[in-house]
Amino acid sequence: MSEAAGRYYVPHGSNWPITASIGLFTLALGFVLFLNNATPGPWIMTVGGLIMAYMMFGWFGTVVRESEAGKYNDDVDVSFRMGMSWFIFSEVMFFAAFFGALYYVRNYAVPWLADTELLWPGYDGTWPTAGPEGQRFAGEQLEHIDAATEFSTIAPWKIPFLNTAILLTSSVTITIAHWALKVNKRAQLIFWLGITVVLGFIFVYFQAGEYIEAYGHLGLTLGTGVYGATFFMLTGFHGLHVTIGAIILTVILIRCICGHFRPEHHFAFEAGAWYWHFVDTVWVGLFFLVYIL
Repeated sequence: MSEAAGRYYVPHGSNWPITASIGLFTLALGFVLFLNNATPGPWIMTVGGLIMAYMMFGWFGTVVRESEAGKYNDDVDVSFRMGMSWFIFSEVMFFAAFFGALYYVRNYAVPWLADTELLWPGYDGTWPTAGPEGQRFAGEQLEHIDAATEFSTIAPWKIPFLNTAILLTSSVTITIAHWALKVNKRAQLIFWLGITVVLGFIFVYFQAGEYIEAYGHLGLTLGTGVYGATFFMLTGFHGLHVTIGAIILTVILIRCICGHFRPEHHFAFEAGAWYWHFVDTVWVGLFFLVYIL
């Protein structure tokens, strides 16, 4: 009988929560100093980031060792599932806020400003808008410049479409890997999960190239009006989530290679798969609402 049988495992004497608090405080303090152009800001941010990295390796390592030692029973497994479910729900609300901001600006704020001419005479409210960079002053005269001459949008049927195909394919490969785990086919599990990890990092690579093209040749930046702000906030945060997801799946892959997980006990794998399907779904909505419409 496993050590977890008949009781709910509660760890005691862990120093990881306080370590996480110190790391987050140091990271936030450094970021605030950086925003105010204080010299030690970047160094304090680096220290905070290192503390957070140390905490994550240590805390997750502790959880892995406890899980492999059989300390978690079914009640603990339910707790993990509830926690991951609420976490993904919070992420849904996070992206819903940005999608809602994009919808409001495009369908309400910009047309309303065009009707009232509060910005400048002749503002036509076209989308996408370059914001203040789409116009310039010449003495008392306001010389209008076509926003299209200031920046260009990303063509949806090139890199964005390719990235869509990559993420949709990765959803299939991780599903196959999950099936292989449930039927205890270790070689197939490792192969298909490895393919998923590679596809994830390929997506990140292509998106980085897209950003370089946007900033270097298209004039599309975070400061290019409300379109630039919403574009980079949505795609940037999504890219961050894909990067985190790819790192999570890399750790899961290493654990699979080390022989961890069993057909009846593998929630860590399922949690990573849930997260990956979530970022894939968000990208499909982002592709249509940001790149196409």
